[in-house]
Amino acid sequence: MCASPLEFLRAGPPPPRVALLPDALFFSRTVPVLAEAAPAEGAEPPPSVASQVELALEALAPFPLAQLYYGSYWREGAASAVVFAAYRRRFTAEQTALWAGSELVVPTFAVLLGAEVAAATSLLLTLPESLTLVHWADGAMPTGLWVHPFAPEATEEERAQVRQTLLRAVESRQIIDLTEPPAPLPRRHDSEMVFRSGAVTFRLPAGVLAQLDIRDKAELAQLRRAQKRDVLLWRVATVCVLAMAALILGEVALFGGGLWLTARRTLLTARTPLVEQIIAAQEVANRINDLSTRRLLPIEMVQAVANPKVLPNSVRFLRATTDGLYTLQVEAETAQAGDIGVYKNNLDSMPSCASVTIKNPRMQDNKSTFNLVVVFKPGGLKPSAPPPAAPSS
Repeated sequence: MCASPLEFLRAGPPPPRVALLPDALFFSRTVPVLAEAAPAEGAEPPPSVASQVELALEALAPFPLAQLYYGSYWREGAASAVVFAAYRRRFTAEQTALWAGSELVVPTFAVLLGAEVAAATSLLLTLPESLTLVHWADGAMPTGLWVHPFAPEATEEERAQVRQTLLRAVESRQIIDLTEPPAPLPRRHDSEMVFRSGAVTFRLPAGVLAQLDIRDKAELAQLRRAQKRDVLLWRVATVCVLAMAALILGEVALFGGGLWLTARRTLLTARTPLVEQIIAAQEVANRINDLSTRRLLPIEMVQAVANPKVLPNSVRFLRATTDGLYTLQVEAETAQAGDIGVYKNNLDSMPSCASVTIKNPRMQDNKSTFNLVVVFKPGGLKPSAPPPAAPSS
């Protein structure tokens, strides 16, 4: 039965492709190195760790480097490095062809070097074809590496005897037994490659992977550059695909929004007559309410504008009419034209007045006649209290 898509997503990316070669095909040594530190003033800088490893291999191996598959393991600041190599002719063309597409090609024991263990710890990897012992004296860098091959017909007693012989060569407070080769775990990021064998986890930082890989260094550098280029192209393609998906989603959203707006406009058009009827009915209701609940106050309007505090002595009213509930129109005259402006200013200062307008000022027979339009604020005037009723006899 096929796995569900959710299970596929939960599983994450597949493990990296790694070629683990038999340990018995390689010889290994621990060699001292000088860390790449800043030289003293006037002194020659020390050679790089990679150059020191190659010089050590040239001194140890009976073959030139061009005829070797070799690698090394070194942690920054360590005073020693583990180097390992194998004669190229020990691998057939069919075997090397299987390495194509692998992210890492190393002997199996190279993965064990990435274990994080305490001091005086030995790690034993028992496989049908060999027994590998890696020992840490101080816990920082491996100080010993031994590989013993087994013949296919080797008995359990012979294997046990080899185990005891190797363990007697080191002083171990802790021995970790592994019975299966380490397997790569899915990569969550590019900073390291993680392996696991049993309950033990091995972490190889990205900086040491190129050192460990035994393939031709020039070809390996070219492969790394091609991988970086492919990763860059993949990321660019991914960004382009995401941008296209965002544009498509935007177009879909715009199309959906257009349909929604069209539907809203259609609904609004269909409801416009009903809304207009409701507005007209509301206006009629407001008018009826005004007529039924509000009163015209003509006496109060005239009293407000004829108040001696605001009306100059020279101004005399000729006629007064109302226009609606809040507007008073007055025709008046005065023998002093300057009092018209004073009168308007006095009315403007009244809290109950919304606006005061002077219209048609004219001069005739030494008298100035003008029309006054006063608009009162709703609620600005209060009805006068009725006179008290006469006492009954």
